[in-house]
Amino acid sequence: MKRFIYLGYYFYKMDWSKHNRFISYVSRNTSRSRISLFVSSILNSLWYNISILEYYQFHFYEIPNNLKSNYAGTGFMFEYQKLMNPEKFRKFFLEKHLFLFTFKKFIEHNYVSLHDLGNLDLKLNEILANSSKKFVLKSNMGQCGIGIEVLDTAHYDSTSIIERMKRSGNDLAEEFIVQHNELMRLSPSGLNTIRIFTQLNKKNEVDIIGCRLRISVNSVVDNLAAGNIAAFIDEQSGRVVGPGVYSDITREAVQNHPVTGVELDGFQIPFWNETINMIKEAALVVPECKSIGWDIAITNFGPELLEGNHDWCKLVWQLPAQRGLKHMLIKYLD
Repeated sequence: MKRFIYLGYYFYKMDWSKHNRFISYVSRNTSRSRISLFVSSILNSLWYNISILEYYQFHFYEIPNNLKSNYAGTGFMFEYQKLMNPEKFRKFFLEKHLFLFTFKKFIEHNYVSLHDLGNLDLKLNEILANSSKKFVLKSNMGQCGIGIEVLDTAHYDSTSIIERMKRSGNDLAEEFIVQHNELMRLSPSGLNTIRIFTQLNKKNEVDIIGCRLRISVNSVVDNLAAGNIAAFIDEQSGRVVGPGVYSDITREAVQNHPVTGVELDGFQIPFWNETINMIKEAALVVPECKSIGWDIAITNFGPELLEGNHDWCKLVWQLPAQRGLKHMLIKYLD
């Protein structure tokens, strides 16, 4: 019964434009009818606890059944993350300003909320004086990079920023982070971030269950949902292994960045040991939340924490690995 409820949710939340593109693409390339694929996607959703779109994103239309159960889909992840990250502690990750305050030890850039009491003008002027000559506006409760604005400091003062924040609903202002020269060489259009997934085990030790590089493609954000790519990072070396992948199945994986041409396989993430050490420490700050996807910026001075996600993305985790990884989570349910 629960999976039928999930199925109703998937239909309610469906991006039908994306669904139609996916089903048309697969129908053309497999010679299967749209009706056959649609029925198969529903049956697979019920059987393997995945969403309709994940049927296509995980390539269930072409892989054998014995591999399908290896994938962690939306239904499984909802239940897993609900168990691992209790609701009353999620506020530390849901509210960006609270996150920045809680994890301030790992954060270098200036920021201020429209709702901060006192010296708002002073903090905004500090942000305006940053060397990048840019600043970022975002919603305190925003998700997936939606609505983020990257603006030039030359066109604003503290008063006009406040007016824009009130008008746009983006109530958090941050200094624009200048990424490391190597990441700028890879893709200068946006901040390319590291996503590291951590899990606290029964001994409250930090296990790293995946590392990925999220790469912007002519975009100010690096989210897969915005048309960007993600690549697998080897945990030990900090090097990218394999191609960059899209969540859009109509686009092939790439060996080189589509714009800059930089080769992805073998790309070395700067300050890798420092990044791993920082995340292992950060994962223990709110130990009640045991399974978190962390976003990290790498600057010329080292790693810096951007945010933590209690409901981290199963696509960023599994698509670059090109296989299902549910077995890595099952052991924490014992």
